[in-house]
Amino acid sequence: MVKVIEAIYEKRDFKSLEKVELKDGERVRMEIRKNIFGILKDWKINAQKLKDELRLSSSKLDLGD
Repeated sequence: MVKVIEAIYEKRDFKSLEKVELKDGERVRMEIRKNIFGILKDWKINAQKLKDELRLSSSKLDLGD
């Protein structure tokens, strides 16, 4: 079974943020990834405006031939 869940690490223990179907003592393999984008989760981003601003910024950096 493969399932991705979020957990919090507290006091040297991982605490799942959702219910998992495991028996006590069952061995699992974990892959640790820090959530570096968590601070952005409540941001409202206008994707088109962002693309336009990035395009404008990159054109200012383009010195041409």
